Amino acid sequence: MNILVLFAHPVETSFNASLHRMIIDRLTAAGHTVDDCDLYAEDFDPRLTRAERLNYQDVGNNVEPVRGYVERLQRAEGLVLCYPVWNYGYPAILKGFFDRVFLPGVTFKLVDGKAWPSLHNIRRVEAVTSYGGSRLRAMLMGDPPRKLVKRLMRSTVKPGAPVGFSAHYSMNLSTAASREAFKAKVAARMDRF
Repeated sequence: MNILVLFAHPVETSFNASLHRMIIDRLTAAGHTVDDCDLYAEDFDPRLTRAERLNYQDVGNNVEPVRGYVERLQRAEGLVLCYPVWNYGYPAILKGFFDRVFLPGVTFKLVDGKAWPSLHNIRRVEAVTSYGGSRLRAMLMGDPPRKLVKRLMRSTVKPGAPVGFSAHYSMNLSTAASREAFKAKVAARMDRF
């Protein structure tokens, strides 16, 4: 399977960076073709420009500023997101990727003013993330990152595609043992991808 891995963390020594390296290693070892998209290393610009917003619904021309990323997304059969949760959301660079690349004509079609998902080349999605706070605290805030993955991504990709979400909560209180246990869980999910 051709898998696009979207990684969003600026620090190469972070826990998320170690998860990212492990994800790439496990998927490659399992025989997948991996397109490793490290948004910070690639210096992805998350800002939607005025011109991009004005051309947003101009299918065909709207992809020009991000054509390479659109092509990578359209080649993918699987998608893995690896990122930290900051302020109960995606890092700005990842949110900007969704704003700029998940376009009409790419991930959905506008028909009579309604969006119809069309990213049906993606047959599986996995999100791997970490939260500074506890699961309870995330739940009290409505846990937007989990909802965005489990609901929005599920409704965008191939109907019935499995969508997984693995989160290490309470990173502020984590231990070497809790981090290793989480990495083992993620490794097993990547082995079964």
